[in-house]
Amino acid sequence: MTLQQSIHQWLTSLPEDQVRQLRNVTPLAAGRIELDGREVVDFASNDYLGLAHHPELIARATRWMQDLGVGARASRLISGNFDALTELEQKLSRAKGTESALIFGSGFQVNSAVLAALLQRPLHQTSTIRVFTDRLCHASFHFGLAASGLKQSRYRHNDLRHLDELLESGLGQGESALIATESVFSMEGDRLDVAQARALAQKYDALLYIDEAHATGVLGPRGMGLMATPCESGTHKESESCEVVIGTFGKALGSYGAYVACSQEIRNYLINRCAGLIYSTGLPPAVLGAIDAALDLVPQMEEERAHLLRLSQRLREGLQALGLNTLQSDSQIIPILLPENSQVLAVANDLLESGFLVGAIRPPTVPAGAARLRVSLSAIHTFEQVEHFLSAMQRNISSKVTG
Repeated sequence: MTLQQSIHQWLTSLPEDQVRQLRNVTPLAAGRIELDGREVVDFASNDYLGLAHHPELIARATRWMQDLGVGARASRLISGNFDALTELEQKLSRAKGTESALIFGSGFQVNSAVLAALLQRPLHQTSTIRVFTDRLCHASFHFGLAASGLKQSRYRHNDLRHLDELLESGLGQGESALIATESVFSMEGDRLDVAQARALAQKYDALLYIDEAHATGVLGPRGMGLMATPCESGTHKESESCEVVIGTFGKALGSYGAYVACSQEIRNYLINRCAGLIYSTGLPPAVLGAIDAALDLVPQMEEERAHLLRLSQRLREGLQALGLNTLQSDSQIIPILLPENSQVLAVANDLLESGFLVGAIRPPTVPAGAARLRVSLSAIHTFEQVEHFLSAMQRNISSKVTG
């Protein structure tokens, strides 16, 4: 059988309720989009602060592009490392409270490339490294771990007592550990107990690797994430030398790209060993300008963050009053667990007819039997939209969920 025939066979054998298709949308103002000629409320995007259309991001992106050109022209190790980019990374490290930072192309790239670099076998010739991950970590983690060739021990989701047990039983004499997890989980919307995770990392002298993609901009001091300790003095937290903190600019910060906030030594190591940085063209100046503007705006957006969390709480309470399962969500990401893939698709279609786009999440993105609607709110959404959404849920889907 040829490769083309194998592809055809795989596609035709895929269950209808697992087929994914791209949909064309036109972004509009106030958290809305145009889809199939209709204007709908976008409850599916990760633009948590509404910065994707912010005039200051647009203006600064334009200015950086005018000053530096359309593209970086080369990888950062050749001639694509601008002075402005280095200054931007310094601004980011101050905001995160770390000694250093390094900007990458995307969240998927940073996890898959940085984990692979940190776990390269030559780095551990004199010591065995054990990897411990939350069982619901993002797919990009698993790409990076697969590239390293190391097996992972997965602990029950957000169960740090189970992690403690695995560390206690799994680490032998002279072995070292890396703990990899997320601070806010993208499909569950729940949070890591950061203090407990740090305590475990200290107890076992482990490297703590935390993805803040869905916390950056929304949670933590000045919106800089649950792992952040922002400081203006240039000092950094004592624990940061044994932490690698990941985040993105393509969600709450409104543009594109990702970052590693870490020690200077880890930054130097990644510059020399991380293939995702070494062999990739630098980010375009317009994107860097938008990031720069967002880093100035986000610390000032306490009112928007408070509004977003109030909206999220109201929606959770309303959904739970309808008898729907929102798991342990306590963030702007609210899952609505449904038993079957077909139900998820049917309810999502009904909601679209009612004027709301939500994510219809099915395996393999989530475990089998855990299909769900994924609602993600933005600070530019309103309580009125949330109430209309709750009415649409009650009116359009009760028969599908309970019948």
